[in-house]
Amino acid sequence: MDAQSYNAALSELRTVRDAIKKARAELSKLEADRDKRITQLASYGKAKAERIAPAAGLSVTDVVAVAPALAPDSLAVTADKPQPQGPAPETLAAGPVDETAKPQAAIATAASTALPRLTTAPDPVEPVNPTSPPPASTARSLPSIPKDTTGDAWFTHTPGLASTRPNFTQQARSTVFLDTTTGVLVHRQQTHHLDLGAATAADLLTAVFHAVPEGVERIYVTAGDPWHREADRYPYLRDAVAAWLNAPAPGWRTDTGRGKDRMAGHFVHARNPVGRYQRENNDQHVEIRSVGEWFDTDGDDPAVIRDAFVLLWQALRRHWSDAVIMGSPSQTGRDLWTRTIPTRGQYADGFPVLSEELRGLLHATAGQGRNELITPPRVPEQLPRLVEYDRTFAYAKHTWKSPVGTPRRITATTFAAWSEKEQMRALYGCGHWQVRVTVPTTWNHVGLLPAPAPGDRAWHYPAQPGTTFTTWAGGPEIHTALTNPIQPWKIEILDGILWDDGKPLDDWARKLKETWANLSAQAHFQGDAQQARAAHLASRAVRSILLYGIGAFAQRPRMVTGTTPRTAERDVPADAEIIAFDDERITWQKPTGFSRDPNAHPEWAAAIWSGARAALLTQRHRDDNAYAGALHTPPGSVIAFRTDALYLTEAQDWPYHHQPGDYLLRGHLTGPLAAPTSEEELLSLRDAGRTALTTNQES
Repeated sequence: MDAQSYNAALSELRTVRDAIKKARAELSKLEADRDKRITQLASYGKAKAERIAPAAGLSVTDVVAVAPALAPDSLAVTADKPQPQGPAPETLAAGPVDETAKPQAAIATAASTALPRLTTAPDPVEPVNPTSPPPASTARSLPSIPKDTTGDAWFTHTPGLASTRPNFTQQARSTVFLDTTTGVLVHRQQTHHLDLGAATAADLLTAVFHAVPEGVERIYVTAGDPWHREADRYPYLRDAVAAWLNAPAPGWRTDTGRGKDRMAGHFVHARNPVGRYQRENNDQHVEIRSVGEWFDTDGDDPAVIRDAFVLLWQALRRHWSDAVIMGSPSQTGRDLWTRTIPTRGQYADGFPVLSEELRGLLHATAGQGRNELITPPRVPEQLPRLVEYDRTFAYAKHTWKSPVGTPRRITATTFAAWSEKEQMRALYGCGHWQVRVTVPTTWNHVGLLPAPAPGDRAWHYPAQPGTTFTTWAGGPEIHTALTNPIQPWKIEILDGILWDDGKPLDDWARKLKETWANLSAQAHFQGDAQQARAAHLASRAVRSILLYGIGAFAQRPRMVTGTTPRTAERDVPADAEIIAFDDERITWQKPTGFSRDPNAHPEWAAAIWSGARAALLTQRHRDDNAYAGALHTPPGSVIAFRTDALYLTEAQDWPYHHQPGDYLLRGHLTGPLAAPTSEEELLSLRDAGRTALTTNQES
């Protein structure tokens, strides 16, 4: 083959590649339609995976992965249950465990077993977006700590990496607020009306810099979602967003980052993307962001949203004299936290970062919020009503105690050698435990502990009596399983990580809670409707700062997105995945693993998430001598969990004092109602319930 033939063959290969890309897009649409139909079929009470599988052209395993409700709990358990390679588990009590006995008798230990070695997976800070491509339909098992000295070596910190108090002042960015539906732009006290043309990134940049020639560094889109304008051309929203961000913008190129808060490249997200651009002929930088990162808007004017950010900044300044609102709530939250790191005492030199191995284990084994829809026959097919309770500022309730210090490994043998008092003290403390769990044979309520389900980062909550499964869980959930008000579960300790108790987040969270309370009061008592609305939005922004600030501590493995001109496609990294392309450029992404992030503390995020999941089950209100949560409702009355919300068939008389963690009645829809069988149906009922409650309160 000569050079001419070689080049001609390359050209033909590109044509085939483009055709494959288009065919895959069409195939993705068909597969999404197939999966939707499988989910609909699964809602039928007598549906069987083995009958649906041949109709779908899939294996039974693949059908169950699409509709987990079609799998019996025992099938899911089989994949997770390890094969014992050491002595049989020993119970603390003599003889068989009595499931009706006191909680301590339900604790058991097991000798170390050889489980799969560590395989890390990306840990999204936010729940997986349903508009993203579906995960691979394969069974998932959780990693464990190697039982030899290799595992012991994980229990340390990363050398030379610690969270320390910054010695610089964060710089504020010139910001504008733009409604891309109406073209209204607000900059400080000025309002402009722009012609945005087709609302491409180039159109936005041109119009904004024509109206505000002195320079803008951040553009918040308040309405319009311009990155979705051509969504019908793509199989997934994420593809449409990537195409919008990477479309040509004459005079601009993708930003490569700068300064102490260095961020490079566009961030592709289905709902709240970030476009980062830099002038080709100078050092001018600008971001295009969605205000949806901070709070949900309801047709609010850009001027109201500007006022919300002003009120937020003023309220934060009462606690942090150098507070600056950064591009996102997570950036702002972590920056504010670093400014609460003590200058004296044990951690004056900073909080050291765990070894990469332990961070990887926590990413793979510590889930986030509980999201579960319970469908018939576990709940009635016709509901008398749907009542929504939402825990107010929930995560702020669980920041008072966090793991600190060098972690210790607590093997099954070590745990078994402790006294009952030492064991309970450990389970009350800051720990992360690998356990084998058995559901009591007479259990008739919701599941208590998360177990790995098919799909990347997926979890379910086994509740079938007699089910046994192996999982990882935090101390609050283990304690709840042992001391719940209905019946203790049997817990066998396989391995564990135990830290000292500390308060690294207490000062930060206390200041944010006071800021939230102040803004909430302004929203309630403010006489001016516009300022009241702005204060309410600002209070929601404080919630996001804490919520996403906690998520940022989890520090997921990085995914880098980049573009390469079609004429230089040989420069696409060999390990990159091509996610989009057009006639001009190729868009790709590749994982880069864990960065040397000095503020990476997944142990803090894991502890808070565990506490929040436990509080959805049971929470004591000491001042009222009362309890709230799913386990304090009748069996069959819990319809769904959504992060910090409960959906029930009955109203509850739970205390509410406007404090973090309190259960707030958010919606009440009177039935009879068909029980929801999909997230879309649940959200539709939720919205109707909120509207009905508001209407009743106003009448």
